Amino acid sequence: MTGPFIRNRKLQMLLVAMGTAVAGEFKINPFDGDIFRIALGSSAFLLFLLLLRHLPCLKTGILTGIVVLLFRVALDTIWPHHHPVLQSFCNHLSAGVYYVAFGAGLQYVRRLDHVHPLLLGGAAACIDFISNEAELLTRMLVLGTSSFHLNEWTYLSFIAVLRTYFTTGLYSSIAVSRMRAVQAEQKRRVDQMLSFGAGLYGEVFYLRKSVHTVERLTAASYELYQRLKDSGQQDYSRRLLDITQQIHEVKKDSQRILAGLLKLSEMDSADADMPLPRLMDFLVKSNSEYASMLGKDVTFRQDVSPEYRTPRYIPLLTLLNNLVANAVEAIEHKGVIMLQVYEAGGRTVFVVQDNGRGINERDHEIVFEPGFTTKFDEEGSAATGIGLSHVRDITVSLGGSILVRTPSKGKGTVFEVSIPTISLKRGE
Repeated sequence: MTGPFIRNRKLQMLLVAMGTAVAGEFKINPFDGDIFRIALGSSAFLLFLLLLRHLPCLKTGILTGIVVLLFRVALDTIWPHHHPVLQSFCNHLSAGVYYVAFGAGLQYVRRLDHVHPLLLGGAAACIDFISNEAELLTRMLVLGTSSFHLNEWTYLSFIAVLRTYFTTGLYSSIAVSRMRAVQAEQKRRVDQMLSFGAGLYGEVFYLRKSVHTVERLTAASYELYQRLKDSGQQDYSRRLLDITQQIHEVKKDSQRILAGLLKLSEMDSADADMPLPRLMDFLVKSNSEYASMLGKDVTFRQDVSPEYRTPRYIPLLTLLNNLVANAVEAIEHKGVIMLQVYEAGGRTVFVVQDNGRGINERDHEIVFEPGFTTKFDEEGSAATGIGLSHVRDITVSLGGSILVRTPSKGKGTVFEVSIPTISLKRGE
């Protein structure tokens, strides 16, 4: 398992070394001759090791020093002056030492990449300066060259600071871009989980309600069994007992499923919350996509004044998403949906208004009853009609109320959900 990873890491180290060697040929010579060169090699090497954090700095520095030395010797011997191999080796040995020293220093500098870029650049500049000194010392020992004058040292220090800060600035820009990409991906996944959580909450809500219904049915069935048995109707009582046992099995299976779904959805968890503006933004985003899927041109408008955070965002999202999706479906081709949230009298009011085909006022009293629907498919079959009854039940479970009315202009529908603010705010 570790074999391919190690081989891949060695290949990456070799690519870093080769890239540094090539970058090192883009250079300037601040002093007379070609003895000391200021090139892009060190900048490229620093950038590579900051980006590829899994690579060992010292080993990569040693490999880079060897590759840079061999690369420059090869260039000198074949083009353009055909220097003797030994002379070229002595001339460029100090460059190899520079990268070994740079890699050794970067083992400590790279640990600082989470601090301010100015500190990172300053630490890298110090390592660059020390590596330059190691290169000069090697050159003095091998070639017998003299040390630089003070003004030349000052110039080299300036160059070290300039190129390290440029490199760390470039690295910081790349890191910020990566972070933004990661945040965008995380946001996309959170949105997916919110959609999943809202849908799951609705299913769990009705499954819990069904379990309670089955429990009552089981108790009523067993009570009737006892009455039949006491009245001497043995055949009917025995058949009813069998039915009661089957109902009881259904109840147990439903309870097991409900327990698993409750654990999965973590509906009762108070570890997370969401600000109301964020919740409304999600509603607009998801239903804008839904409208586009239906081929409708729907404009969403928001007016959200409360900004508190709520741990009850999943049930809120479930009921509001149902209302907004219904509003999208009620619009024929092009329309506007207005979402409004405000506080009044200790309650938080959520208003969803559309300018679609609307609901007849005579149906306002029965619109929340199970089975009521105004939706029919292309074959004329009615929808299940459980959506608005679902919304009402969730609203009631939060201690709230819901009403439907026709706008003053007489076109479209307004749904108004009013919930006690104290039941929505965290810690209250």
